[in-house]
Amino acid sequence: MPPAKRRARTYDSAKIRAAVLAQFGNVRDGVRALTDEQLARPTHLGDWSVRELAAHITMAVETVSRNLERDEPTKVELGLLDWPFATAARAGDIADGSRALAEQNPDLDALYARAEQRIAERLATAPDDRLLAARTGAMTLADYLVTRTVELVVHTDDLNRAVPGLGIPYDRQALAACTRLLADALAVKAPGASTEVRIPPYAVVQCVEGPRHTRGTPPNVVETDPLTWIRLATGRMAWQAALEDARVSASGERADLGGLLPVMC
Repeated sequence: MPPAKRRARTYDSAKIRAAVLAQFGNVRDGVRALTDEQLARPTHLGDWSVRELAAHITMAVETVSRNLERDEPTKVELGLLDWPFATAARAGDIADGSRALAEQNPDLDALYARAEQRIAERLATAPDDRLLAARTGAMTLADYLVTRTVELVVHTDDLNRAVPGLGIPYDRQALAACTRLLADALAVKAPGASTEVRIPPYAVVQCVEGPRHTRGTPPNVVETDPLTWIRLATGRMAWQAALEDARVSASGERADLGGLLPVMC
C-alpha cells in the first residue's frame, strides 16, 4: 500500500451524507425498473450477473449501518487516501457475499428498501467522528461515507453499461467526491508535480516525479471527463483504449499514465 503522504482534501459532511442517500435512491429506482431478463444479463465484472451486481450495491450502504451497530474501535487505522489501496485484498470475499445475497433476496426492491431505511435512521444521529470497524481498517464515519460515493458511482456506471438504456442518473455531489478521491489516489501513488491531470469540472491534481511546473501551461497535461477517469482509475477501461477512442487527451513526455493505472481495483 503506498503511503498516504498527501493531505486528504476536505469534504462537506452534510453534502456527502445527502449524496450517499441520493445516489442509493437513484440506483434503487433503476433496479426497480429492471426485468427478469435484464437482471439475468452478464456484466463486465467477471461472471457477475446484473442481479448479483444490484445486490452487491446494497452492501455499500449496509456496511455503514452494520459498523455503526458494532463496538467503536479505539483508534483510526486507515486514512481516506489509504482506502483505495486497501480494497483489492477483499475482492474474493466480496464476490462470494454478493452472490449469496442475490440468491437469498429474490425481491431486490425489498432488499433496497431495508438498506435505505437502516442507513437513513443511523445517519440521523451518528457523529462524523464516530469510528467504524471497517474490514479495510478503522475509519471515521465522515471518511467512510466518502468511500461510499466511490462504491455507488462506480457500480452505477457498471449497471448502466450492463443494461443499455437504463440511464441511472448520477448525483452531482456523489460524482464529484468519487472523481476527487480517485484523482487524489493517483497523486498519492505517483507523487510529484510534473504532470497535471484535469478532470473538469471536479478535479485537478499534479503528479509524477520530474521538473515542477510553476507558471503558464504545464508541459505535461492529461484531461478527461469524470466517467472516463473513474473507469481508468478502477481498471474498467485501458489507457490505450481511452486514447484511441479520444476519451482522454495527453500531451507531454510525462503524460503517459498507462503504467500507473488502475489506482484501485
